[in-house]
Amino acid sequence: MMRWPILPTALVAAAVATMTGLGVWQLERLQWKQGLIAQLEANRGKPPVAWPAVAPADGSLLYRRANGFCLQPVAWRATAGRNLQDQPGWSHIASCRTGGAEGPGMQVDVGWSKAGEAPAWRGGVVEGVIVPDSQHRIRLVATNSPAGLPPSRPGLPSEMPNNHLFYALQWFFFAIAAAVIYVLALRKRQQGTAAAGPAVVDEKEDGTA
Repeated sequence: MMRWPILPTALVAAAVATMTGLGVWQLERLQWKQGLIAQLEANRGKPPVAWPAVAPADGSLLYRRANGFCLQPVAWRATAGRNLQDQPGWSHIASCRTGGAEGPGMQVDVGWSKAGEAPAWRGGVVEGVIVPDSQHRIRLVATNSPAGLPPSRPGLPSEMPNNHLFYALQWFFFAIAAAVIYVLALRKRQQGTAAAGPAVVDEKEDGTA
């Protein structure tokens, strides 16, 4: 019968339980992400909204059509982007004032080009699609090309990263592998101990008992 040492077995059991829990958590995240993608797909068919004064923290407006007014671009940045024909290049994003004394209140992707230089755009009405922005939560990808550039490709909700199933399977594999390796190592050690048997001391045949 296999003997289970208390401390090593407890440590391995805790590790296996932790990895299994992480796998279950990733499955829960998978369900959440699938629900979010379905919600964002539904946003694409909703009526346009006004650009929000404050970006919602829950991402409820992502991929919704929106209208806004850029009073004045105060800064520009260029990020790797693609046009509607999926050609690589640069998307030109303006940080816009949207009120009298207000600072940058709207991020506008005014269009795409092969070069990284900022376009000569001075602001105005923008119609577009709200998409995620790594620096400001959201930005408006213009569909009316206010700077005279081809529109940038806004992307689709279905293109959002969704690797939770892979991560869940990975954690479950780690848990199973850890348990199997521990059992095999413990069995090999105990079989080796049993094969060695008790130590035998040879007595000299000198007539002593």
